[in-house]
Amino acid sequence: MEASDGTEEPPLPLPLTRFQVSEEFGFLLPDPLTELPPPYSPWMDVAHELPQLITSHQLRSRVHQMPQLSIQHLRGHEELHLAHLVLSFITMGYVWQEGEEGTVQVLPRNLAVPYWEVSQALGLPPILSHADFVLANWRRKDPNGNLDTIITLPGGESLRGFILVTLLVEKAAVPGIKAIVWALRAILQRDEETLHRALEQLAGAIEAMRKALRQMHDYVNPEVFYAVIRIFLSGWKDNPAMPHGLIYEGVSQEPMAFSGGSAAQSTVLHAFDELLGIRHRQDSAAFLHRMRDYMPPPHRAFVEEIGRAVSLKQHVLSSGDARLRAAFNRCVSALTDLRSYHITIVTKYITIAAAKAKAGRAEPGARAGPAGGKPPAALEAKGTGGSHIFSFLKSIRDTTREGMISA
Repeated sequence: MEASDGTEEPPLPLPLTRFQVSEEFGFLLPDPLTELPPPYSPWMDVAHELPQLITSHQLRSRVHQMPQLSIQHLRGHEELHLAHLVLSFITMGYVWQEGEEGTVQVLPRNLAVPYWEVSQALGLPPILSHADFVLANWRRKDPNGNLDTIITLPGGESLRGFILVTLLVEKAAVPGIKAIVWALRAILQRDEETLHRALEQLAGAIEAMRKALRQMHDYVNPEVFYAVIRIFLSGWKDNPAMPHGLIYEGVSQEPMAFSGGSAAQSTVLHAFDELLGIRHRQDSAAFLHRMRDYMPPPHRAFVEEIGRAVSLKQHVLSSGDARLRAAFNRCVSALTDLRSYHITIVTKYITIAAAKAKAGRAEPGARAGPAGGKPPAALEAKGTGGSHIFSFLKSIRDTTREGMISA
């Protein structure tokens, strides 16, 4: 448990490192590498110039000039994660450089082949996911603890804010991740006191996540998010702008379809749902389950381990303990509130921003492509992961609320 009096906390009963989860950083990659070995400087050079190359419409020609590199010089999962991050960002820039009306059908061999190989080595799909965009894309800017991104795209300070606020939400979840382990151990040992403390700690972590999410308003401009940033998070599955998917040259002659980045790819909420026994409706559950394919396999294994464990909800029900029931319900209530607040954020950054963009689109001289800030139309009602965003978010919020134990 978290030590509240300055004393050292005891070791966790289930080692999180088995699932590549950090006791300090949770699902975030601890202290990610920021540079690849010298043979990969052609990738790093392009990656560090991405915003300028995209806005000047020069990225595609630069990619065509890149040598095709082997991944044999990459060592360890930290280097692989950075390579995946770099190639993911280059790929999104390449595909969406000219906006949704100027997409490509083929990812060139010199990018597609190493990207596929790195993806296979990590067990991740060859597209930008939450694991790249947030979990592996941060560095310490200075000794004072200020953070920055490693790789960026058009969107300036709003993009940086979007990534780092999401990172802070992940960081706020860490005590809750550890509480899961303590709760499951306490159930097996019928240690109601430890279980109660674990549930209180979990609820506090979820409440802290909501507080961290509120910072989105301070750092992310809705118009910039909608018109500039959002398209680069879009995938080529369930996206009218790329109905046939994308051919990865040298990998497959048939196009492949992958979902774009989505908060549904964050392992945190999947883990909390499994612990609390939240059961979502069929369509929403199917989408969420598919999003697990976009998580690092050890993180997915952690969620599956919780799903196989003894039922917390059944234990609380059969215990008849009013304190445990209240603590359990506080967790469910906090998770419901977090999901409600996510709907508030999406309303501001997508629905209201879309309405403003639609009004602006009628103005003469609206330029094409993200370089000109022309907002995407294909995903007005959908999330970047391809889900019908409001019906999905409201459904999972409502089924979370239904997880409460009635008195």
